[in-house]
Amino acid sequence: MNIQAREGERINELHLDPRRLELCRGHPLPFGSSVVRGGINFAIFSRAATEVVLVLFHPDRRRPVTEFKLDPRINKTGHVWHALVRGLDPGIQYGYRMDRQPNDNPQVDPFNREQVLLDPYGQMISGRPHWGAAPDGKKHSPSVSGVRRCVVLGEDEFDWEDDQPLNIPLVETIIYELHVRGFTQHPSSKVERPGTFSGLIEKIPYLKNLGVTAVELLPIYEFEETDTNRRNPITNQPLLNYWGYHPISFFAPKASYSAANSDQGEPVTEFKEMVKAFHAAGIEVILDVVFNHTAEGDERGTTFSFRGIDNRIYYIIDPETGRYHNYSGCGNTFNCNHPIVRDLVLDSLRYWVTEMHVDGFRFDLAAILGRGQDGSVLPNPPLIERIATDPVLANTKLIAEAWDAAGLYQVGSFPAWRRWAEWNGRFRDDLRAFVRGDPGMVPALATRLTGSADLYQTSNREPYHSINFVTCHDGFTLADLVSYDEKHNEANGEDNQDGDNHNLSWNCGIEGPTESEEINTLRLRQMKNMASLLLLSTGVPMILAGDEMGRTQRGNNNAYCQDNDISWINWDLQHENAELFRFFCLLIRFRRQCIALKRKSFVPEQDDPMSSLEWHGVEPYQPDWSAGSRSLAMCMRGNMPKGKTQSLYLIANAYWDPLTFKLPTAGDERWYRVIDTILPPPFDIAELGEAERLADQHHYAAGPRSVVLLLSR
Repeated sequence: MNIQAREGERINELHLDPRRLELCRGHPLPFGSSVVRGGINFAIFSRAATEVVLVLFHPDRRRPVTEFKLDPRINKTGHVWHALVRGLDPGIQYGYRMDRQPNDNPQVDPFNREQVLLDPYGQMISGRPHWGAAPDGKKHSPSVSGVRRCVVLGEDEFDWEDDQPLNIPLVETIIYELHVRGFTQHPSSKVERPGTFSGLIEKIPYLKNLGVTAVELLPIYEFEETDTNRRNPITNQPLLNYWGYHPISFFAPKASYSAANSDQGEPVTEFKEMVKAFHAAGIEVILDVVFNHTAEGDERGTTFSFRGIDNRIYYIIDPETGRYHNYSGCGNTFNCNHPIVRDLVLDSLRYWVTEMHVDGFRFDLAAILGRGQDGSVLPNPPLIERIATDPVLANTKLIAEAWDAAGLYQVGSFPAWRRWAEWNGRFRDDLRAFVRGDPGMVPALATRLTGSADLYQTSNREPYHSINFVTCHDGFTLADLVSYDEKHNEANGEDNQDGDNHNLSWNCGIEGPTESEEINTLRLRQMKNMASLLLLSTGVPMILAGDEMGRTQRGNNNAYCQDNDISWINWDLQHENAELFRFFCLLIRFRRQCIALKRKSFVPEQDDPMSSLEWHGVEPYQPDWSAGSRSLAMCMRGNMPKGKTQSLYLIANAYWDPLTFKLPTAGDERWYRVIDTILPPPFDIAELGEAERLADQHHYAAGPRSVVLLLSR
């Protein structure tokens, strides 16, 4: 067949000999680009397009090298356009031009035959090998549509050796949420390749020492960080979409997270090396995935692929006007329960599990995955069920952020099929309110400490389906939670109107940094209190990166656009706040060794590590559930190996005065102090095996605003 080369291009100089290239019929499956004997097969879905052109690029040239107009009589099966180009080698870059003739409603079908579109199944995207750089090489300028291209990858020659997903049970899991760039970008990180997948590898010994079992990475597939012209009104520095919740691909790892500064195959290899290294250290990798919207935004946004391929298939739109339904708060909503889109999501998840060896996924605004093609809330969402029952994903961790930006809140009621865990937003809010000293929070605290049965037992799930957290990337850090009453987001350039106003925070008496030793001591104790209640609760604890060393965002509770020291981890804090770091390390180690905290069921079973649970107040068996109460004691009596038993006695005192608790009997055993957050180090938390025996075995004086943990021996 004839090769339609764009005018002015000299193919011979690009080592693409037109006599070598032959366009053949090809195959409709698999979608994307595939290396086959003698060439490359391309396949893409579009029901609405009547004209499809395959556009090929040399990696070093901005303009296309050659284009093939696909013949619908030969290069189309059903709604899949496909072609085999013989003579092509891996490394070639490509995209598509599409059009619809006639187009009666361009608002619904916004085709533009001049636009080069990305393949939704592209496994590598070129055009942004350097963070924050636009196609013209200038940093922080708006994105220009049509510059990014898909890259054909060669055969996978990566040596995984014996690596496989670790399959650590959820009940044994401790999650650490981090941002790939922000974790090592600060100069204090002292890594050779900051801000990259390789930089994370260099910090694995730190994470191993901390004791977490899984890292949850904020979005790592290609997103558009340079799509804003806004500037920080304080510093006049450009702002970026730093977090990455702005995807343009569901398959391609972000090229600028690669130390190679390349957008060929190196980012894929580097990501695999990172996963392999984490697994060798016994740490799982969970990806934060965004299937609820894309970077294309609303009708005024940049077209990368989906809008120009089949707008009404990929997005929930008004079928008459083309207006986007915006349940994501980002301009558009992905049409997740259309069969084509369901397949795309499943194919993406399977790819990351089978080819990249990841261990799990956290789904951003997952409630949107349960909306139908008209935006209605489905009682049995097919996509959520398919993910839950997919045989390839059977051992993969599935974690839902069970709400969306349009008010749909499904914590405890997210369709689960006994597979889905959830970010427990109720745990976060109730724990914050109790530690702050709000009245009426004792009953809620008791429920959260024991796995949130009100949420998960009623939906036929278990305690480990509750992902417990006090802080996450979205909101105050732990240090800011005890240092600010109000958000301070002026640096975001939105007049402090962005971010949540309901933070349940308390500044301990002064807003922001202070030289007051009394207030700083109280703030440190409050951080220890929240960390203790988090890691001593039934469920799966999640820690925000940097909280263990007192990281601050200076009161910014919506740092999505702050690619600077507001968001980056300052590693000097590990030494400056060594007391807090030591506390976290020992607390995590205790959590991992204490089987009584790892309940597998709300209904006690024969091998249940916790055989009984008792509630106490200042008097044994007399808890105070009243609205004025601000303290609670809990005793867990657990079964140990070789027929032994063990008891844990937890005191949570959010009252501003000390309270003396009469201790329940421990039988022939004696009480030892593991934690008392009001005491100075090293007495605030004991090294493993070095808990101090209490002189008074009948009473314990818990200081104001403190948490105490006793262990029987």
